[in-house]
Amino acid sequence: MKFDPQKYRELAEKDFEMAWKAGKEILAERNPNELYPRVGLSFGKEHPLFSTIQKLREAYLSIGFSEVVNPLIVEDVHVRKQFGREALAVLDRCFYLATLPKPNVGMSAEKVKQIEEITGKKVNPDPLREIFHRYKKGEVDGDDLSYLIADILGVDDITAVRILDEVFPEFKELKPQAGSLTLRSHMTTGWFITLSHIADKLPLPIKLFSIDRCFRREQGEDATRLYTYFSASCVLVDEELSVDDGKAVAEALLRQFGFENFRFKKDEKRSKYYIPDTQTEVFAFHPKLVGSTTKYSDGWIEIATFGIYSPTALAEYDIPYPVMNLGLGVERLAMILHGYDDVRKMVYPQIHGEIKLSDLDIAREIKVREVPQTSVGLKIAQSIVETAEEHASEPSPCSFLAFEGELMGRRVRVYVVEEEENTKLCGPAYANEVVVYKGDIYGIPRTKKWRSYFEEGVQTGIRYIDGFAYLAARRIENAAMKGEKELKIKARVVENLSDINLHIHENVRRYILWKKGKIDVRGPLFVTMKAEIE
Repeated sequence: MKFDPQKYRELAEKDFEMAWKAGKEILAERNPNELYPRVGLSFGKEHPLFSTIQKLREAYLSIGFSEVVNPLIVEDVHVRKQFGREALAVLDRCFYLATLPKPNVGMSAEKVKQIEEITGKKVNPDPLREIFHRYKKGEVDGDDLSYLIADILGVDDITAVRILDEVFPEFKELKPQAGSLTLRSHMTTGWFITLSHIADKLPLPIKLFSIDRCFRREQGEDATRLYTYFSASCVLVDEELSVDDGKAVAEALLRQFGFENFRFKKDEKRSKYYIPDTQTEVFAFHPKLVGSTTKYSDGWIEIATFGIYSPTALAEYDIPYPVMNLGLGVERLAMILHGYDDVRKMVYPQIHGEIKLSDLDIAREIKVREVPQTSVGLKIAQSIVETAEEHASEPSPCSFLAFEGELMGRRVRVYVVEEEENTKLCGPAYANEVVVYKGDIYGIPRTKKWRSYFEEGVQTGIRYIDGFAYLAARRIENAAMKGEKELKIKARVVENLSDINLHIHENVRRYILWKKGKIDVRGPLFVTMKAEIE
């Protein structure tokens, strides 16, 4: 809170020790839900796949490659030109794009009558015929059709949509029809198109990379395959190229990700768009893999493939220079870097059960349900806590004044009491603290038995007596506003967070139960507060 510097300068000159101790007065009492760990600076969490893409972008740029975007939607003729006799096998794995055909929409007398019944107006069919004719020719987009019909008929959009739905069954009967457009299944498809426009115009060597999606019609998705994946691909265009250039690029790129040693093996697949004996598999050693539970426990993994494009394929695009192409699957690299063994869990954690909340995430969501709204109310809560701590073991019956002062213009006295005989002011669990440990929520005392929970888990800083005191203080504020003269609040055996004036968001509670975790805050609190309000 704001303070007077002059006051502290003068006080420090008179008595520095007193001035130093008085510094506490500038720290105002805070709402308990504004205390750590419930308050914190939030930050986003990046996806491992896109984190890897960003690192790959930086890696390519660092070795002199420039970034481009290759065509994603391509005519199947390009696949035939590039892959030659293999084209049919490649196209079998492609997704063809389908579109809805434009229907022939007739305007019969019966349809006109139906429109008039819906609108309650006399209808001239000619403007509607003209609109449907223009729609058939592609001059009117589908998303503008209902708007134009509404404008012609002088009705609202909802009525126009109803007319399309009820009067024109032609639209309901439409079925998608595939054309010759495909979704790119290999980045190679895009490289040929890109290079056909620039390979004879830019100075050599040309060094380009592209990291983007490809699509493959797999038999199904599993731990190693998805329908869509990211390819991190590059091309090197120069008059003189060999397999050694591919090896050099592979090493320079992958060393930036912790790979240390490399082996190169001729790929037995022998794709026809590569020159014979240039298609090469890149195997790399990563110490992170050694001893892992994956099939790469020896540290070696096939991570990339490169080759030199065949002049028979390049000639189809009038590309007159040799081209070295290298590519790797981003998902495989990301799985290595982030320790995943199932690509689905890495890419779609929200679907495949790998949602994770840390102990801190959970602790942040444990809030005090009812809190005092005034600074005096916060002081009352603190006084109740301090009195309970000081006299917790006093034999009963007993009563201790915790607070006396002004609240909302009324004189208030607050006591911590125990009226029953042969017990103590507070129950055994009054000092239990709420702690999050390995995804579970516990209410436990600070004893040797539970030391590891406090040291390794996340402490909320809320004890049972704290939650009770905040509730009591808030109820005293309410009583003072209503003009009540007395108030008495008891806490007995705690079974749920709500029994100690705490709550947790329902989503987080469901997460804990989904992970087969537990919320165990059971314990005998047994505390009573009485207030007298004049």
